[in-house]
Amino acid sequence: MAVSDERRRSQHEVEHIDLGGSGEIDRELLDWAGSHLAVGDPARVKRIQGEVEAGFASMGQIERAVAFFGSARTAESDPHYALARETSRLLGESGFSIITGGGPGIMEAANRGARDAGALSVGCNIALPHEQQPNSYLDLSITFEHFYVRKLMFVRYSSGFVIVPGGLGTLDEMFEALVLMQTRKIRHFPVVLLDRAFWEGMLGWVEERLLGTGLISTEDWQLIHLADTPEEAVSMILEETAKNNEV
Repeated sequence: MAVSDERRRSQHEVEHIDLGGSGEIDRELLDWAGSHLAVGDPARVKRIQGEVEAGFASMGQIERAVAFFGSARTAESDPHYALARETSRLLGESGFSIITGGGPGIMEAANRGARDAGALSVGCNIALPHEQQPNSYLDLSITFEHFYVRKLMFVRYSSGFVIVPGGLGTLDEMFEALVLMQTRKIRHFPVVLLDRAFWEGMLGWVEERLLGTGLISTEDWQLIHLADTPEEAVSMILEETAKNNEV
């Protein structure tokens, strides 16, 4: 049974863990053109190692989870917001924790759905020049300094991925998950794209130009699942995770 937002807030205090900073170290590294770096590589490695270790320690309680990726710009009135929230709620009721990027839009919708179901709601935020504020539906909120450490946490603790319409960040996260499965760096977890009509143009191009010319294999193409309803998406994830003996 769904748990009300008010009851959920009274039962759980949000655990905030800030592993981030100003972002200056990453910018310095990317801007490097042979000049002296203020932070040496050994110090940088130590800092990254510490962030990975702290991330693992913070998220070690998570046993089974689904990660949601989608636009931070999606308004609550947008149908995709409701679609993400309901899909998340059903997954929460099916025994999954929910992991998002911790911000607004689709991330908020998915964390809100987890809250509706009484499931663990996790946000992996990122320190940016224009700060992204954590949404108000989190049980565990972690702010990372490095994008690649944040992505590692998404992959390490997820048993499936739900991709809701979004922009460049959403595409980046989706294709990274697919590449990791294609190269067998992780198991074949379900990757479900919500709203066929939104994705069909891009997927048509992938099928014609990549699959059609042999740049990807049929096995690669079959990693992608399409769904229009929350029930359809949840069924796909349950079926695929059962194959991995995770249910």
